[in-house]
Amino acid sequence: MKKLIQTLKNIWSIEELRNKIVYTLLLLLVYRVGSHIVLPGVDPNGLEQLNTKAKEGILGIFDSFAGGAFSSASIFALGIMPYISASIFMQLMSILVPQLQKMQKEGESGRKKINQWTRYLTVIVTIFQASAYVTYLKSPEIAGAAIIPSFDSFFWLSTTIVLTAGTLFVMWLGERITDKGLGNGTSLIIMIGILARFPASIAAEFDAKSGSAGGGLLIFMIEIAVLIAIIMGLIILVQGVRKIAINYAKQIVGNRQFGGARQFLPIKVNSSGVMPIIFAQAIMFLPTLLTGFNATKGIAVTLSDHGNIWYMVIYSILVIGFTFLYTALIFNPKQIADNLKQNNGFIPGVKPGQPTADYIGQIMDRITLPGAVFLAIVGILPGIAKNLGVTSGFSTFFGGTSLLIMVGVILDTLQQIETHLLMRQYDGLMKGGKIQGRQTVSSSAI
Repeated sequence: MKKLIQTLKNIWSIEELRNKIVYTLLLLLVYRVGSHIVLPGVDPNGLEQLNTKAKEGILGIFDSFAGGAFSSASIFALGIMPYISASIFMQLMSILVPQLQKMQKEGESGRKKINQWTRYLTVIVTIFQASAYVTYLKSPEIAGAAIIPSFDSFFWLSTTIVLTAGTLFVMWLGERITDKGLGNGTSLIIMIGILARFPASIAAEFDAKSGSAGGGLLIFMIEIAVLIAIIMGLIILVQGVRKIAINYAKQIVGNRQFGGARQFLPIKVNSSGVMPIIFAQAIMFLPTLLTGFNATKGIAVTLSDHGNIWYMVIYSILVIGFTFLYTALIFNPKQIADNLKQNNGFIPGVKPGQPTADYIGQIMDRITLPGAVFLAIVGILPGIAKNLGVTSGFSTFFGGTSLLIMVGVILDTLQQIETHLLMRQYDGLMKGGKIQGRQTVSSSAI
């Protein structure tokens, strides 16, 4: 405890770090306040059915990303997700399209142009999603009665404009946090939205288990212990690496010697981060989106219930497949081998060039499989928890995108804090080793 207090004092004594923390907290507070402002023309007293339906299945996951704004018909109902979708699309295009690859290598000017295109694409995605959300709101069984009659004639236009403006404002908040605050703004906004539901979810779970048919306090404590164990396992998954030994040949230039050092090439067990889960959920979400968020018939029922066995099977296959696909897109063994050769680096016992690329690729394939399987298990854990009697709201914290994002974002933020401490000759946050964040490409995407 004394070490913790001293560390907090050290953090607060660094003026730059203190200002970043305060600035970040203020902008996150603005986001949370906006999440409780209801759309114009909607009576908040008539949203009981929306609150119930929007917390089930896939819509419940979407609502957790928006911090409950989706289920409360807030001006931030779509949250940051349209921007995430646009960013993921542009990121994939930057890998697949040579012109965008060239633009990305141009430096700051190229990145600014790609970011501008991402913003334009965000507007298009938001308008499409806002239209589907309006259709969902106007359905009589969801929230049709909550729409004030005098607003009905222009409700679609006004709501689409407000939702689009709300998403762009949230996007701006995320960019400001990234530029002047602490951590990745977009990731922090998603995390704070997820955490906003945690107190109510854990209280509901406690009430359910405290009842006569709930199993008592012992079951609740076991659930908390299992949740802590899952979080520890996720930390291992996020930070787990396979180190490949790299030697650098000695070079003598004049009277100075360069190279000769022995280093390691760290390859993450989960190089793709949370992206495969996001891709899989997007595919599973399509039938619900095409039916206007009204998943009541056919395959939409199966693909909107994360406790359904067929949902778990399909979802696991998609996660494993997308893990291999995304890893192949972002990880280029040939480029790594070429960089090692240019810098006089080599792997002991392996010839430079193509044999090195094959060796690195072989190791990557071997560690990607268990990483993909663990990621799939993490993805279906909420459904398993729900089937074992955990309440629907609390079960989402037992794995899936929500918990993986929270663990990754917290590690990223702690890593930045530790960097500030070490730069000013303070002790880090950990006695042994350093905190590792997620891979750059994954964290930037979310």
